[in-house]
Amino acid sequence: MKKKYLLLFINSVSSLVIAQKTNLAPSVPVIDDYHGIKVVDEYRNLENLKDPTTINWMKSQTDYANSILSSIPNRDYYFNKREDFDKRVGYSVSDIRITRNDKYFYLKRNAGEKAYKVYLRNGFNGNEIMLYDPANFVSSKKTSDVSNSDFVINTISPSWDGSKIAISLTKGGRELSEVIVMEVDNKYIHPEIIINTNPANIGGIKWLGDNSGFFYVYYPVVDLYSKDFRKNTQSILYKIGESPTKLKNVFSGVNNPDLKISTTDYPAVLAFNPEDKYYIGILVDAEDFRRTFFIPKKDLLEGNKNWQQLYDKDSKVFSIKFVDNDIYFLSGYNSSNFKLCKTSITTRKFKDPEVLVPEKKDEVIGQYALTKDGVYYVTTRNGVEAKLYLLKDGKETQIKLPFASGNVDLQSKGLDFSDIWISCSGWANEEQRFKYDLQTNTFKPENFGQLTEHPELKDIAVEEITIKSYDGTEVPLSLIYNKNIKRDGNNPLLIDCYGAFGSVATPFFARSYLLWANQGGVVAVSHVRGGGEKGDNWHKDGQKLKKPNTWKDLIASTEYLINQKYSSSEKIAILGGSAGGIAIGRAITERPELFKVAIIESGVLNTTRFDNNGIQETSKKEYGNPNDPIEFKGLLEMDSFQHIKEGRKYPATLVYAGINDPRVAPWQSGKFVAKLLASTVSKNPVLLNIDYDGGHGGDIPLVQRYRNLSNIYAFALWQLGHPDYQPKKVR
Repeated sequence: MKKKYLLLFINSVSSLVIAQKTNLAPSVPVIDDYHGIKVVDEYRNLENLKDPTTINWMKSQTDYANSILSSIPNRDYYFNKREDFDKRVGYSVSDIRITRNDKYFYLKRNAGEKAYKVYLRNGFNGNEIMLYDPANFVSSKKTSDVSNSDFVINTISPSWDGSKIAISLTKGGRELSEVIVMEVDNKYIHPEIIINTNPANIGGIKWLGDNSGFFYVYYPVVDLYSKDFRKNTQSILYKIGESPTKLKNVFSGVNNPDLKISTTDYPAVLAFNPEDKYYIGILVDAEDFRRTFFIPKKDLLEGNKNWQQLYDKDSKVFSIKFVDNDIYFLSGYNSSNFKLCKTSITTRKFKDPEVLVPEKKDEVIGQYALTKDGVYYVTTRNGVEAKLYLLKDGKETQIKLPFASGNVDLQSKGLDFSDIWISCSGWANEEQRFKYDLQTNTFKPENFGQLTEHPELKDIAVEEITIKSYDGTEVPLSLIYNKNIKRDGNNPLLIDCYGAFGSVATPFFARSYLLWANQGGVVAVSHVRGGGEKGDNWHKDGQKLKKPNTWKDLIASTEYLINQKYSSSEKIAILGGSAGGIAIGRAITERPELFKVAIIESGVLNTTRFDNNGIQETSKKEYGNPNDPIEFKGLLEMDSFQHIKEGRKYPATLVYAGINDPRVAPWQSGKFVAKLLASTVSKNPVLLNIDYDGGHGGDIPLVQRYRNLSNIYAFALWQLGHPDYQPKKVR
């Protein structure tokens, strides 16, 4: 049996390599002229995902990938361990929503269950009531590709008084939701189903003060292949009991032409308290600072359109909270690390506001929460060291956290209540939720279950350092490893990297990272420029023409870890998804010899072709506009597809994409793999795996995500030579 197994594995790998080399993608080259720069696109034809030739090639590559992945010894290790962790605690809870009258709504998934269900407690210590199981959902869509199975709940929104709850459901990673409304007391579900939305991503659901309806964002076009996909979106006022087909458009480019709303903006209506006098209209796009408007509540509900501008992008305002006539907000105006400010609806002094908390030199102000006792706020240093403060009567006090935390999350009921909840977590610390009592300065645990014991992870060490990049800039680097490893250059090293949209790679209890470390490996999270770890300037320094800083920071992090003998080039895998695909793709095209493995999930890999990628219109603000001759040069420089060169030895590469991805078209992954296969002269496998039941990575059953992760880590450890993932030698 050992001989048979070994031969099957070797033959499977050999067959894959041969089959790929004889099954190269069809190439129909196109030459484009961009502002006088001629660019050859060898695989433009693969952008047509309705072409049978393209479909067949992508499916054949996926079959090959699954063949190889299923042949890797110990492939199920991560999958089995994640399921084992779930069984230990028994269930997991997320999306906790607490109403003013102390009703706790949340999502809960018991071990072994496919999807989260909606639950309620009246008070934290109240009896648990199961409100809704997504398995009971009957879709409003009658198409053959929609069944009741595999729907997942991606967000919930209770009304102000908790008498009703809106439940958003989706499937297949499409990021398109159907929303139902339930009467909580008797679990009655209203027959009307809202479609063409996704409140988990844009705007949310904002209830009217009398709980009779809500606002949501509507997508007129939901065809992934349409040039108008998710353009000209509208904020809709829905009254419970009305037909969702009779849309009441209250905020949009069509309804409000005088506001000059772009076709690619997402106009969303915000409501902070039921008694507020105004509604806020915000134009959501890829940037933190957004054009924002306001209107008296009465006027909007009576059908008036007298929106007034609250602030523009240049004011650099975000994270606003409304209380009566007062507006609290974070300001990036002349403050890269942000300051906490206050103004009023009458003065609207956003560039010269009342500064409650000035900018701090080495700490970035992030989240804040208003309470009766003052304003609680969180800062982070390098995105990984969190602190909690209270501003009370003009005095700032640091509150000692229950344990050293890399990430702190706040939740409160508002300015009329003292209630404040703090959730703390870290790379090696499971998230714990506490209710803080200011009077006694104590944290009372409010976890929705017992903390899990992980005896196999007891020797995990975490180290936060900075390294010098190519230009001398200090780049934060998080290291996770077993304290018993030897720094001899032989450890499997996984480097995770993102670096875009000002997003912060905040520490969380990453069980997959810890399992890698427990198998003798090292995990590094490189907090490269383009993220928000060191404030707004850190983000800008990884945008557009400065985007090369992102992958050069990743390369510098890799070189540091090699020099310090954490690992060596033959033992290094790099991992990134979505916008992180730029960092991974350009790192291996610029320095292919530095890495053994590259793994890219739903990656942005062909930035010069945004015009054929629907929703990516909004991302031009992050990466650059191809119609601008200067910004186009930046797009070309960050285009990984365009930087693949013939005759070079590229690392072993696994590229995942979801066929339903609404953000990054899967043809980007297909084109990248096609060119890499045709160009590389190494014997390293290059695999394309299209998930035909997935999208951008979210909104899928957790078991499906566990399986994908198990494949990713098994592929990496196989290629890095970990003995548990190699075919057994026959004696």
